[in-house]
Amino acid sequence: MAYSTILYAVDDRVAWITLNRPSKGNALSLKLCAEFRDALASAERNPDARVVVVKGAGDRAFSTGFDMDGDKSEVAPSSLDDWSLDDWSRYFDLGVKFIHSVFDCSKPVIAMIGGYCLAGALDFVISCDIRYCSDDSRFGAIETRMGIGDTELPMMSHLIGQRCRELVYTGDMFDAQDAYRLGLVSRVFPKESLEEEVTRIAKRMSRVALPALVWSKKALNNTLLAAGLDSALRYSCAADLIIGKSESEFRRFREIQNSEGTKAAFKWRDSIFAPFESETSGLSSRAASN
Repeated sequence: MAYSTILYAVDDRVAWITLNRPSKGNALSLKLCAEFRDALASAERNPDARVVVVKGAGDRAFSTGFDMDGDKSEVAPSSLDDWSLDDWSRYFDLGVKFIHSVFDCSKPVIAMIGGYCLAGALDFVISCDIRYCSDDSRFGAIETRMGIGDTELPMMSHLIGQRCRELVYTGDMFDAQDAYRLGLVSRVFPKESLEEEVTRIAKRMSRVALPALVWSKKALNNTLLAAGLDSALRYSCAADLIIGKSESEFRRFREIQNSEGTKAAFKWRDSIFAPFESETSGLSSRAASN
């Protein structure tokens, strides 16, 4: 399969998948999600690949989340604003399959994060086995500021505990050191040495026998599944559907986006929060929409 939104390569037992839409902040279009899952399946089948590393192209972002402006015709021919509950359900299902593909992959998946990692991209890296980031990285569950739900709350809660509540309820952004303190990332590296350091770790990991890697991941994942992860995720997805069809600020955001453009919509959104931002409230999500 020829890819147009990702890059895929295998080198010395490590499979590299690059989200390759730098001009769009590596936003997660439906096409990118499909191509990613295909490449991940190739890595899964390849006996020469023992570890998978995912990164974003360019310097600005790992990914700014799901593409709100991208082609969604495979979900429904109508505008997103006219979607039925079934349309939203199909869309969420595609997104969830993409996010969970790294959890379901039998081999360890490392997220190498540089720059912004927001909304659906944050959900995605949370489902990866390990996360490393550059010192200029910025994170945030900013979709809540637009009145959109988050399907991966159970995974986030598992990873960083009850501290996720403030991040989800405010939509505040936070930096690399905050991510490390929260336990979201395992290590923070200088931007200029991130890839070198992650490559070294991935290759060291790939020297472990493949059965040990695969069965260790199965055992760790089963701990979450036995604790009820699947049912918690189903409830979270149902909650997202309810949020998506509710009367909320998201409708006004979409009205402005359709009439004045995405930048104007983000400006309107930020104006709601601006009077209450402070140096101690986390980084404003304003920067990501510039």
